[in-house]
Amino acid sequence: MTFYKAAGLTLLTLPTLLYAVESGSDSQTQSADDIRLDDQVVVGRAPLLGEASSASEGYVTQEAIEIRPMLRTGEVLELVPGMVVTQHSGTGKANQYFLRGFNLDHGTDFSTSVDGMPVNMRTHGHGQGYTDLNFIIPETIESLRYQKGSYYAETGDFSGAGSASLHTARQLDRNEAELTLGQNAYRRALLMGSVEKGSGDWLYAIERNTYNGPWTDIEEDLDKTNLLLSYSQPLAGGKWRLSLMGYDNSWNSADQIPERAVTSGQIDELGSIDDTVGGESSRYSINTEWSNGSWEASAYAIRYNMNLWSNFTYFLDDPVNGDQFEQVDHRNIYGGKLAYQWQGKLAGRTMVNRVGTEFRYDDISEVGLYQSQARERIGVVRSDEVGEFSTGVFAENTLYWNSRLRSVLGLRYDYYHFDVDNRTDINKNGVDLSANSGKASAGNTSLKASLIYQLSPEWETYIAAGQGFHSNDARGTTIEIDPADGNDATQVDPLVDSLGYEVGVRGFVNQRLNTSVSLWQLVLDSELLFVGDAGNTEASDASRRRGIELTAYYRITDVWNFDAEYAHTQAEFTDSGDDIPGAIEDVLQTGVSADFGNGWSGAARVRYFGERPLIEDGSVKSDASTVVNLQAGYRQAGWSVRGEILNLLDSDDHDIDYLYESQLRGESEPVEDIHYHVLEPRTVRVSLAYQF
Repeated sequence: MTFYKAAGLTLLTLPTLLYAVESGSDSQTQSADDIRLDDQVVVGRAPLLGEASSASEGYVTQEAIEIRPMLRTGEVLELVPGMVVTQHSGTGKANQYFLRGFNLDHGTDFSTSVDGMPVNMRTHGHGQGYTDLNFIIPETIESLRYQKGSYYAETGDFSGAGSASLHTARQLDRNEAELTLGQNAYRRALLMGSVEKGSGDWLYAIERNTYNGPWTDIEEDLDKTNLLLSYSQPLAGGKWRLSLMGYDNSWNSADQIPERAVTSGQIDELGSIDDTVGGESSRYSINTEWSNGSWEASAYAIRYNMNLWSNFTYFLDDPVNGDQFEQVDHRNIYGGKLAYQWQGKLAGRTMVNRVGTEFRYDDISEVGLYQSQARERIGVVRSDEVGEFSTGVFAENTLYWNSRLRSVLGLRYDYYHFDVDNRTDINKNGVDLSANSGKASAGNTSLKASLIYQLSPEWETYIAAGQGFHSNDARGTTIEIDPADGNDATQVDPLVDSLGYEVGVRGFVNQRLNTSVSLWQLVLDSELLFVGDAGNTEASDASRRRGIELTAYYRITDVWNFDAEYAHTQAEFTDSGDDIPGAIEDVLQTGVSADFGNGWSGAARVRYFGERPLIEDGSVKSDASTVVNLQAGYRQAGWSVRGEILNLLDSDDHDIDYLYESQLRGESEPVEDIHYHVLEPRTVRVSLAYQF
């Protein structure tokens, strides 16, 4: 059982109740009000005592999201402690994510869902697990639940490093029209609200966003439209919702640039080598959800399209036409989930059981790679039609051994089937790719377990272990011929196993400090590395990561809140002991926020991520990066104004760094160089909103 107090999200859980009854007064009928914890220590963060199965789970509400200054939509995932969200390309592209020593590229090994719909795109045109969050309207997010590690039976593919489940609101607490203006022609308009109709509630939100960016030789020309429309009502003793989402975007990209081009004066740090790269993307979905406390059911259908033009090596492969390429992804996705939870007894002890099943089918009409010049195709490298089906079943048992001790045991099985149909007869390199068509299948069984001991109603300790996996690109499971040279190619394993461990503790101090500490390790059977000269990823050696994470959320006074999150990671390839390129060793995020109660509020945040190796022997490393963001606002009588200063100190640190070979026009041979994307310069944005 769980009780929530409106603003403070006070929780009372079953083991807390049992502990209080056992160790409190002689009376066995203490009321819930007698043993409730005080209001939550930091607005928007739920403690999850008595519910979590590890120290690295968390629950975040809209209250925490709205006080966080953000440059990009994807930065909502920085509410996951230790997560870093950056960008190496245009604003419309999926972000670059870093967590637990992973350069997650655009989402590999971190699973993300919105209202039960998967965001990660498998067998994607740009990268496995591609996670584009630009279709989300941040103001509509009601909650974000994150689980780091591979100890949770309900999460499957891409969740070795963890997962995040975002849920949009069924009803908004206000109707609002907002206009935001900023430097570099930043424009954003938002209209959202709720309408009660009979026994149900309509929710609507529409967002328009345009932006030219700070770049010296291109206008980013971002043009984004988002729509959310949902209807919810009671149904069959539960809650039911039907939702529609629409997203359409186009942009020009300021990609990573070679360091030598800046030091020579050819371009400045805000310049580009190829000013014709960019992208177009759209996503339309319909989904339905129903739950009644015991049963949960959901289903969805998604239509997704992307055309992305990139150029990372310039004139390395083709000195005449250049190395620009177009990546294509057009698909429909269908899926659903059904789960049932019930409470029972085992040898007189209370237990909670949960079982479920889910399926997903990706009907990919084309996933392709073309050589291009100024966004015009001049040759096909590879084009395929893919059908990828998966289904999973899971079961989880939580057993309360006594008022202090509980165990969680989970089992999961997943099955995948891949069907690849080559669409290319002879590619631009004169290679016949017909042999790359084929079928493959694989299954995976994962066992997960946690043991939780409650020291007191305010403190819990955890031991957790679990097996996980990520799927590989379907094209790699059937490949026979390398599209580049026609040589034999090595097939990849369809599913790659991982194994994680964790010990941790979480609790309260003086009812104001909410803190957690976790020590963890994760081993992968195969690593995925960025390959700069191809602009994609490839399978590599087994790896091991271990680290420590600390969080502290402190309610200083009724006005002021402070938070700090620190993560340290050591990452290496298991066989060689070499460094893993892109693995960040240290991440620190900290901030302070205030609500003065008279309409004024504000927040300031600092994000630091340390140096990381760019090559396996560690001889070349990136510099550390620090950015400071500031937000202040005033709300009164239905009106509100908010100002944001992003990159307050105008830092020219880097969002991303890679080391690979490229060749500029006029160079006689390739040059190995650092390629980077600088932080966007200091920018000011002002929002005016009217609540009605």
